[in-house]
Amino acid sequence: MSTLSKRQFLKSIVGATTLSVGDWPDLNEALAQVRHVSSAELATKEDFWATIRTAYPVTNDFIQLENGYYSLAAQPVMDSYLQHIRDINSVSSYYMRTRQFSDKRESQTKLAALLGCSPDELIITRNTTESLDTVIGGLPWKAGDEAVMAEQDYGAMLDMFRLQARRHGIVNRVISLPNHPKSDAEIVNLYEKAITSKTRLLMVCHMVNITGQILPVRQIVEMAHKHNVEVLVDGAHAFGQLAFTLPDLGGCDYYASSLHKWLGTPLGAGLLYVRKDKIEPLWPLFADSSVPDDDIRKLNHTGTHPVATDLAIQDAIKFHEGIGIERKEARLRYLQRYWTDRVRNNPNILLNTSETPTRSCAIANVGVKGKAPAELAKLLFDRYKIFTVAIDGANVHGVRVTPHLYTTTAELDQFVKALKELAG
Repeated sequence: MSTLSKRQFLKSIVGATTLSVGDWPDLNEALAQVRHVSSAELATKEDFWATIRTAYPVTNDFIQLENGYYSLAAQPVMDSYLQHIRDINSVSSYYMRTRQFSDKRESQTKLAALLGCSPDELIITRNTTESLDTVIGGLPWKAGDEAVMAEQDYGAMLDMFRLQARRHGIVNRVISLPNHPKSDAEIVNLYEKAITSKTRLLMVCHMVNITGQILPVRQIVEMAHKHNVEVLVDGAHAFGQLAFTLPDLGGCDYYASSLHKWLGTPLGAGLLYVRKDKIEPLWPLFADSSVPDDDIRKLNHTGTHPVATDLAIQDAIKFHEGIGIERKEARLRYLQRYWTDRVRNNPNILLNTSETPTRSCAIANVGVKGKAPAELAKLLFDRYKIFTVAIDGANVHGVRVTPHLYTTTAELDQFVKALKELAG
């Protein structure tokens, strides 16, 4: 191994990440030039965002407007990730037995700081589905217990609640969210009317994945807690896209997100927050007798898994913080409004996303009269090389459109042109 001490050797491999936006001189210079520019003004500066685009390996084969499922990791993040894989592979089990858990703890600590919670209340998972399932499947349900959710929630989560109904005899009360609510109170009241004396848990999306609607989570949490109902928040699309911390949400009991969507981590990482006093009652999905019942690590027994992804979380956070969440949110909302404002009044184009700016950010959903969502998605790709995803259910009929920081207004101009042509 050479004459390096154990401490020096460990330090020389993957323990510490050094990536920063400044490692890319063009980005460093661009950021320095806009240091005093407001986020709202910067959102409109195409030259600045063109520089940001150069940090992403964007394809030229089609226009990518389906970034909500899995968005590109920036090239500096990907380069670091690949180096982590090489470094770990070079020492294999030595790393796994000496550094794996302390490095994961560092990634966990940085995520907790972003989310605004204690590292002892957060674990790294594979994705939002795993995180939410850990709670839904881990609660000590009794026959007759009730759960409240919306038909617009992610399908896998609705499936998990159905499974608990089969297994434990719980009752699922499902509401339907309006695409164009008149007020926050309208949304809160819908959830409240579904609560009974038997309601144990309320699941709510921070941002509805099929329409991009941002829900009034704080008001819903405060309402539910008045009824002694716990709240599980699906934050798959909010973390890394919206500027917030957990205290802004009124003290939700559980929060889950994926890191490969808006934080820009390579595939295979998510997070789960469990409020400290809610940890002990949860049953882990995989047993680990070495961890006390009130320690969140009991929920994180993963076995052997690709640890380079855990390390890349730190790289993604550095890149994310280099740009800044306020700048990201402002630009993403600007891009969505850039195209939706141009088609909203077309009688043959149907927008399934609210026109109120604060009710959405990057994601929107659009349909064309006379065309099924699957047909519309196919026409957009086959004729115009624009990639979207069809949504056809839960009162939402259209394609989901999700630009990212590397999306240009010129690409959105092409999308608007395509929509208008298809709408006749």
